[in-house]
Amino acid sequence: MSNADQVSLFPERLPALLRGEDKVVALLSSNRRSIPAGSMLVTAGDEQPFACRVQQGWFARLRELPDGRSQYIQLFLPGDLFALDSMFMNVHPDSIVALSDGVVQQIEHTKLRDACETDADIAVRCTWQVLEDAGRLQSWMVCLARGSAENRLAMFITDVRDRLAISNAIDFDASEFHLPMTQSQLGEYLGLSAVHTNRALKSMRDNGITTLRNKHIIIHDLSALVRLACSLRRCETRRVSAHGYREPGLQEHGTYR
Repeated sequence: MSNADQVSLFPERLPALLRGEDKVVALLSSNRRSIPAGSMLVTAGDEQPFACRVQQGWFARLRELPDGRSQYIQLFLPGDLFALDSMFMNVHPDSIVALSDGVVQQIEHTKLRDACETDADIAVRCTWQVLEDAGRLQSWMVCLARGSAENRLAMFITDVRDRLAISNAIDFDASEFHLPMTQSQLGEYLGLSAVHTNRALKSMRDNGITTLRNKHIIIHDLSALVRLACSLRRCETRRVSAHGYREPGLQEHGTYR
């Protein structure tokens, strides 16, 4: 699931959130779908009959513009719910593409909507995902508007590292992770040209902070990386889990980020 320890969550809401996570996982567990890298899971403008949960792999929301340009808007990593808007909208506004080979669990949006109406715990879990997505997009909007190329890259790396650790895809103290994105895709997510993306990667490498090698991000100086990212985060999310912060009772459920 997501970072319940990094925002001002009412403590009394946590049990319902954890119960909701378990119930959503059980609800979706019988319908798994393997998606090869590069495949479109959802095409913009098409009807999307399913809401989904990432079990394995990386997925991204992609908006393709009429002039041929495109922008990656969101990343979906293991444990994330996505396409929840299918419960309310009859067509999906953006495409969702598999950045790596992956597995999604899916449920018909009508069944998930019915479950939300009859089970408050499931409704809390779905609402939490929407709040988390909104919070991440708000932080990323500030980063794109006010952050340098290095700020953007640092925020991307710390966010992904923390989320992978939550899902147990990597160890909590891991200093590297696989990045199944081309440099061009990374630039589209960061809102940078290929030239500026390369310069940012070189700057981080030359300063001994991170290296991108053979589609692996290697972190050399975690403290410096966190400092570059933290100034643009929402105030309550500056307790970055990269510092080793853990909330008792959350880590056992994989709910901190």
